[in-house]
Amino acid sequence: MAGNNLPILYSFRRCPYAMRARMAIWQSGIAVELREIKLRDKPAEMLAASPKGTVPVLVLDEAEIVDESLDIMRWALAQSDPNDWMARENAALIAANDGPFKYALDRYKYPHRFGLEDGMAHRGDGVNQLLVLEERLSKTTFLSGAKMGFTDVAIAPFIRQFAATDPAWFDARKEFAHLRHWLKAFLQLPLFGAVMEKYPVWKPGHPPSLFQQN
Repeated sequence: MAGNNLPILYSFRRCPYAMRARMAIWQSGIAVELREIKLRDKPAEMLAASPKGTVPVLVLDEAEIVDESLDIMRWALAQSDPNDWMARENAALIAANDGPFKYALDRYKYPHRFGLEDGMAHRGDGVNQLLVLEERLSKTTFLSGAKMGFTDVAIAPFIRQFAATDPAWFDARKEFAHLRHWLKAFLQLPLFGAVMEKYPVWKPGHPPSLFQQN
């Protein structure tokens, strides 16, 4: 652990994987030392803990590193889950989000990174998954059912990113009415606002940033 005996969380504010990890940690009430990084200048300490070089990375101690966002969510909620999020996990929806939807999202948002002229075909692929969520939300308030749960928190940051790629187009799509309402409500949650506060980029030797509920 860090010198202050807190777990260390390496994070990047706008990364959807890091967002969902931070939300679960915040919800659990656990305190961590947050180390905000720059993706183009990853600290050696993070790479030593997790050589794959992606965020989030949770360092519990020298022998225990958690570097998958869903595993960080489950670890935090196993410590404390005051609203019973873990009981509302839809593994199939999350797998579709993290697999084919994320694949389409990356190529829609960053087509030139993948040698594509544009991302329109991949936007269409993403729409197919959004329509699955829309159908579900036409029957229930949340993806997790009557109450918000693990599934909503795991998926919402990625839908946010998709919607923000072309907001005018997304807002004009009538077939996303329930999805837009769900996303807007999610983004207005005090929880989401709290985990999206800006922290200084971490530098060795600088005072640590404490991340926990007030």
